[in-house]
Amino acid sequence: MNRQTTASTCCYCGVGCGVLIEHDGEQILGVQGDPSHPANFGKLCSKGASLHLTGDLSARALYPELRLGKGLARTRTDWDTALEHAANVFAETIAEHGPDSVAFYISGQLLTEDYYSFNKLARALVGTNNIDSNSRLCMSSAVVGYKRSLGADAPPCSYEDLESSDCVMIVGSNMAYAHPVLFRRLEEAKARRPQMKVVVIDPRRTDTCDLADLHLAILPGTDVALFHGILHLLLWEDWIDGDFIQAHTDGLAELKRLVHDYTPQMVTQLCGISVEQLRQCAEWVGTSSSFLSLWCMGLNQSTAGSAKNSALINLHLATGTIGRPGCGPFSLTGQPNAMGGRETGSLSNLLPGHREAANPEHRAQVAAYWGVDKLPAATGLTAIELFEQVQAGKIKALWIACTNPAQSLPDQNAVRAALAACPFVVLQEAFRTTETVAYADLLLPAASWGEKEGTVTNSERRISHVRRAIFPPGEARPDWAITVDFAQRLERRLRPGLSSLFAFEQPAQIFDEYKLLTRDRDLDLSGISHALLDQIGPQQWPFPTGAQTGTPRLYTDAVFPTDSGRAHFVADPYHAAKEQRDARFPLTLITGRLRDQWHGMSRTGTAAQLFGHVNEALLSLHPDELRRHRFKEGDLVNLKSRRGNVIVAVSSDDSVRPGQAFLPMHWGDRFLKGGVNVLTLPAFDPLSKQPELKHSGVRLEAVQLPWQLFALIEGNVQQHLEALRPLCEGFAYVSLSLAGRERPALLVRAAHSEAPDLHLLTQIDQLLGLHDGPVMAYDDPRRSIGKRVKIEKGRITAVRLAGETLARHWLQSLWFEGRTDDQLRRWLLAPLSAPPGAAAASSKILCNCKNVSENAVCAGIARGLGLDGLKQELGCGTQCGSCVPEIKRLLASNPQPIAISV
Repeated sequence: MNRQTTASTCCYCGVGCGVLIEHDGEQILGVQGDPSHPANFGKLCSKGASLHLTGDLSARALYPELRLGKGLARTRTDWDTALEHAANVFAETIAEHGPDSVAFYISGQLLTEDYYSFNKLARALVGTNNIDSNSRLCMSSAVVGYKRSLGADAPPCSYEDLESSDCVMIVGSNMAYAHPVLFRRLEEAKARRPQMKVVVIDPRRTDTCDLADLHLAILPGTDVALFHGILHLLLWEDWIDGDFIQAHTDGLAELKRLVHDYTPQMVTQLCGISVEQLRQCAEWVGTSSSFLSLWCMGLNQSTAGSAKNSALINLHLATGTIGRPGCGPFSLTGQPNAMGGRETGSLSNLLPGHREAANPEHRAQVAAYWGVDKLPAATGLTAIELFEQVQAGKIKALWIACTNPAQSLPDQNAVRAALAACPFVVLQEAFRTTETVAYADLLLPAASWGEKEGTVTNSERRISHVRRAIFPPGEARPDWAITVDFAQRLERRLRPGLSSLFAFEQPAQIFDEYKLLTRDRDLDLSGISHALLDQIGPQQWPFPTGAQTGTPRLYTDAVFPTDSGRAHFVADPYHAAKEQRDARFPLTLITGRLRDQWHGMSRTGTAAQLFGHVNEALLSLHPDELRRHRFKEGDLVNLKSRRGNVIVAVSSDDSVRPGQAFLPMHWGDRFLKGGVNVLTLPAFDPLSKQPELKHSGVRLEAVQLPWQLFALIEGNVQQHLEALRPLCEGFAYVSLSLAGRERPALLVRAAHSEAPDLHLLTQIDQLLGLHDGPVMAYDDPRRSIGKRVKIEKGRITAVRLAGETLARHWLQSLWFEGRTDDQLRRWLLAPLSAPPGAAAASSKILCNCKNVSENAVCAGIARGLGLDGLKQELGCGTQCGSCVPEIKRLLASNPQPIAISV
């Protein structure tokens, strides 16, 4: 085997970790962290370390598929037919209904070159500003915050600031799960410098809080009041930098008048924290020589997201903590190239080089550079508005690339209705298993991680070269190549006889054209090229022509890119969240992340080992809330919002406050019937247009679903999932997940008010391979109970329980351990719900990197091992470290006796 290594970057979060892809030229065989990459220095999280396991070809889109009429099935076609058809439909739609009758919805997972190609296609060729990115759902409030307060969309910090700050405030981010490699850097810095203060602001007690000196568990949506309350105390105690304020800012007088009313008593009552906690936080912010804030979706995904961002930045301006080591407001991006999308202007209100689509001068500059008469002046549609106009029939043709709106957008019932009604939907996608695929009239297979080349910009403005290791499978093509090919065909219809705007043959040419649009702008990266990045490594912008190195920190001279050169204090009052708890909806639903899953699970959902830590959708409720509702752990409940409902199992969790509920964002309809986002709120911030995905009003209702189904089938998980999921559609509750590592399996759990007809169970059994072969069976028609277990070579390979499923955990444990049990045959052939005394050992994996189970850790603790001993003996916590907070909690809950010498 000709084993090779290609240096590239991870395709998950905005940390932008360097990876070394191990491959043989045809297949990716492994992945390691790149020790030379300045974002991660060789470290990877559990998701990044598993990248090579997410290449299941059975989940991939491999060939173009075309549907020639609504209601018909798509059939395989060739690229020429597919793109000619798309060009004809778009050209005819534009001719009949105008350029604004088409739209493009793209993704922060695209490379910069892909982004730029789409942007030029929409604005220069089609003549519409209807191009928006799923980054609208992630970081658009941060964009507004930076621009309003500092004058430009530019995070001013570097990752090294985490290591030198005296006070770090983490707001609305479970950094331990969402940006684990950065969190490990912070942990190590805290260990070296215990005097560093860490404040975590989050309604829920997450793993991130384990590092905190102070956890402010504020009520959801009250961040603006909190920041104003902190500023009130900074002013009252004179913990401000008066010289910096006078020389480099404006607007404090108006803000002073506003925050005068935000007294500690008022703020703590609004936020649900104590006066002592507020004062302690303000003192650390005001008296520390360096103050760094880190935030993510908890701040941005809100109808007040822009106000929250500016109110936080106000604290830095008041204390002069910006432009210095260890200081500054630092937005952590959620997607690998959300920054690249902002830079190339690939949001509906932007143009390349941090220009504004509404600015006539900016439009003229870009039009002249592109060689077209003008760019469209009409305001483009942002994500939520775009799908509203699709549903209203105004958008006739929609091109979606590298994103899954049928899972990720709020108010899914409306979104799916819009997609179903749209006359022509194109989906450019690497995975054929996403929820959006069902709505595609044209499916175009795209290259995925390790299969394409270009650049990405991470959260600290660092541009990395993404290198191709292998060629895409089947007929999949890089995103830029698909977009350019389509654009060339469309321009022959819209601009016949004119020279092409898309004479690109490789991504380096696209980057070289794009970068000159940034020259002399705040993000100037005109000095960067693919070749230079190969030569000197990833670089932070600004990197103008002639530069030798990038710019690690902005505003070191305290001169800001505003008309006056001064930063602005922004005085936005606190407004309560859009949906408050009330008598009809007495709970606040919070959404967030799991440790080992990413976004809509298009990629991570193909790797069984990434389900080892959490393997089903669970609604977390405080134990008091469970008792109040008279539910017990594992009960199924109907979770309702004003927009929809989903049936889900409940879990007791004291990290969630009473009056709140937590549900991970990842579970779409593919894995949980309906999906989380049937519940969430489409209301958005008036400035950023970012929706309030983070919390909404909900209520719980009891459900009576006595008939239950549990199935397990080993091997071919994607094919089995694709075949079994539609058969379960008629059940009220459906939850699917994967399990195992060396022997991946699909798990299905379903429930309904009554037993289905026998024909459906027969179909399910056939798909599970339980209709013939070495199968043991028991049926009790009177009680509607049936059991099927397939045993091959002395171990279980498939299971189906119908009617009741009390034995499912026991059977799953036997499967997981690769053995059978003496009680198995007796149980199978008798009307027993579960074997007497059969206990199911937990198969939960605490350490994904080293495959260490919770049982193994608990056994080690029982033998007297501490954290270091567990690391040494079991290997847990020695790679990415994400399991360490949970191990520490297990150690704390099982204290060891102290040996006393006499």
